[in-house]
Amino acid sequence: MTFLSSELRPLARDVEVTEAELRVSLADGRTIGVPLVWFPRLATASVTARARWELLGDGEGIHWPEADEDISVAGLLLGVRGAGGLLSGAA
Repeated sequence: MTFLSSELRPLARDVEVTEAELRVSLADGRTIGVPLVWFPRLATASVTARARWELLGDGEGIHWPEADEDISVAGLLLGVRGAGGLLSGAA
């Protein structure tokens, strides 16, 4: 059986960007952590710019105005990297 419910959509609730990692806390209690190098705009942005994020929609995405970066939560779960990020399989 296949169904889609708004309750099954991964939604961000909180974001933390460290020098090495982007961590996103989801509404369902999970936390996603990915290497910051996957998102070169964030990796090269100032600490202040990284701290100024806003949720898009109900939390489907995250926007950093000063870094000009938009990331979807579904994309994070699928391992999608930002433009210019490491190629799939690279570590």
